[in-house]
Amino acid sequence: MRIICFILAAIFFASAALQFNDPDPLLWVALYGVTGLIAIFAAFDHYNPWVILIVLAACVYEALKIFPAFGPCAADGLSSIVDTMKAETPCVEIVREFLGVLITIGGLVFFYVRARRKQLVAVEEEAPRF
Repeated sequence: MRIICFILAAIFFASAALQFNDPDPLLWVALYGVTGLIAIFAAFDHYNPWVILIVLAACVYEALKIFPAFGPCAADGLSSIVDTMKAETPCVEIVREFLGVLITIGGLVFFYVRARRKQLVAVEEEAPRF
């Protein structure tokens, strides 16, 4: 599982690095960067469920904020989001941001589930056995 966490960390850190040329880089660098840090800590089996939930809430907020613009853009077709690195239309940027935040939400849910499982195992180990 450690290798998966390191791979996810590399993906999120690479995503954060690619956001510096974005129109709103601070938000996306922070979301991807903190998720990368969560992945690094998870690789060493250290979790803070509250940090995960706070970043998850921020991602869900961003997804809900982007979603109304995503629908019409997705209806136009998603194939244009990978043609070039430069976002030539606003729809390309919207679709990329929405898909990026969904991937981040998926990663955070994965880490939160692992954190909760670890907490449950710890509680079971501390429980008195009769």
